[in-house]
Amino acid sequence: MATKKTNDENSARGYLKRISGPVVEVSNLTDAKLYDVLRVGKQGLIGEIIKIVGNTCIVQVYEDTSRLKPGEPVENTEQPLSVELGPGLLKNIYDGIQRPLKDIEAKSGHYITRGINVPPLPRDIKWEFTAKVKIGERVKVGDIIGEVQETELILHRILSPYEGIINKIKSGKYTVEQEIGEITVGGKKNNLYMYQKWFVRIPRPCAEKFPPIIPLITGQRIIDTFFPVSKGGTAAIPGPFGSGKTVTQQSLAKYSDTEIVVYIGCGERGNEMTEVLTEFPHLKDDKTGKPLMERTVLIANTSNMPVAAREASIYTGITIAEYYRDMGYNVALMADSTSRWAEALREIGGRLEEMPGEEGYPAYLARRLAEFYERAGRVQTLGKDERYGSISIIGAVSPPGGDISEPVSQNTLRVTKVFLALDAALAQRRHFPAINWLMSYSLYKDSLDEWFRTNVAHDFPGMRDKAMELLQKEAELQEIVQLVGPDALPDKEQVVLFVTKMLREDFLQQNAYSEIDAKASFKKQYLMLKSIIFFYEKAIHAIDIGVQLKKIQDNLVTMKIGRMKEIKENELEKLSELHKEIDVSFTEIVKK
Repeated sequence: MATKKTNDENSARGYLKRISGPVVEVSNLTDAKLYDVLRVGKQGLIGEIIKIVGNTCIVQVYEDTSRLKPGEPVENTEQPLSVELGPGLLKNIYDGIQRPLKDIEAKSGHYITRGINVPPLPRDIKWEFTAKVKIGERVKVGDIIGEVQETELILHRILSPYEGIINKIKSGKYTVEQEIGEITVGGKKNNLYMYQKWFVRIPRPCAEKFPPIIPLITGQRIIDTFFPVSKGGTAAIPGPFGSGKTVTQQSLAKYSDTEIVVYIGCGERGNEMTEVLTEFPHLKDDKTGKPLMERTVLIANTSNMPVAAREASIYTGITIAEYYRDMGYNVALMADSTSRWAEALREIGGRLEEMPGEEGYPAYLARRLAEFYERAGRVQTLGKDERYGSISIIGAVSPPGGDISEPVSQNTLRVTKVFLALDAALAQRRHFPAINWLMSYSLYKDSLDEWFRTNVAHDFPGMRDKAMELLQKEAELQEIVQLVGPDALPDKEQVVLFVTKMLREDFLQQNAYSEIDAKASFKKQYLMLKSIIFFYEKAIHAIDIGVQLKKIQDNLVTMKIGRMKEIKENELEKLSELHKEIDVSFTEIVKK
């Protein structure tokens, strides 16, 4: 663990030997270690050592290297790439290496000045610190030593970076750089601050990791019912341009039952990222009505920003997410998109003259993706009090032309447990979320079924499986329909087509811009699905005893099924009444 430390004034110096885009070679740098952060050139550009060959260090620079010249000085900070963790993270917008873009704009205008050095956490804000430990008390690593009300929604818990005995600590107003106390560790005294540093490539430790037995409730019917994500789980959302990846991720950020959102715009187009940066601050938190930014950290590294910083951005994001997880919060991390991150790896690999793998991506692409997604999970945190937190990672993938057979999609699917396949054809038909129910899957279903039986309804998993069976049957029948038309099908199979149309239009389709339909509770999802499956069972029974298909199709109760999504959460008794109306209407049809 890295803690507050002054820069070593006698840091080793080297000089620039060769420059190749964001990758430079540095000579004569003594005591250099892999992943040390350097200040490159007269402007002090931030770089990181990624390879050492003899007396030469290969460095990737996180800023534009134009106008750099061989022979310019290079200084070693002797610390790996790290992020500052403390009050002030929320509501902030950072670039890929945790430089605060709002503060940089105030200092240098609309364009980021090369070599600009702005601290990630505000140094001028005084936070109201409340001590939670007493003098003489022994604390462990990860124990809560104090609290700060960071935003109206989130209480920031200050965690101890050491195991030792508290010498002094006092409540009051402090900046993050001011000392809040002192701790004795092995006979040596260390100052305590409200922030700490952490190396981004090292996962933060936890006491225990738990199996995926609690669902992440998203409010999206197709995800919660058919392709559930567990709390602390991983999901991939591959899809072509215009299929709704960003809106889907925004809905998950807004409505999922998590306390913290970390959104990484990794290499997306500038206009798409601008849309996120302008829309997120205006989104309202569904639970409290406050701005969603009160519990959000945004990391923006667009495709025209330095490619090396894009590679670092997902490590910056996941480290911030782990920090809030360690406080006992549930975190949703959105990475949009890992394809652009992989392209950054490919470009840097080319500059390093590494042996390319499939489609030019580096051979270690699969390992890097696995290392990232495996930092998700639901855990018991460090510390003597029992705290549980989770990180759920939803990664968008943007395969060229929507072809998921390419390496980034395939390697992502190997390590993620949920595959939400966005379909351009559905998006063109204005069916949103445009998730293809025949291509998507969730490997969490079996482990979550017990939770569904206990907390939703004992017959919920069975109804879900029945509905999916009908949707699969519809796909088979559509091939016959295209050849001979629907009227050539037997009545029972025409009922399947009629009911699956209800499933598609009245259950799976959801309006992200409707106040009522944008989110659905599990109870509402269950009652909606139950009505459609009950209608199907009654229809099949009616066909068996000789009722004409047209009478079933003309049943007025189908209009009420079509309006189920408009029913508010506080009026769910109407869905229970609809179930009775379906029973009564079929009884009358059979009598006639």
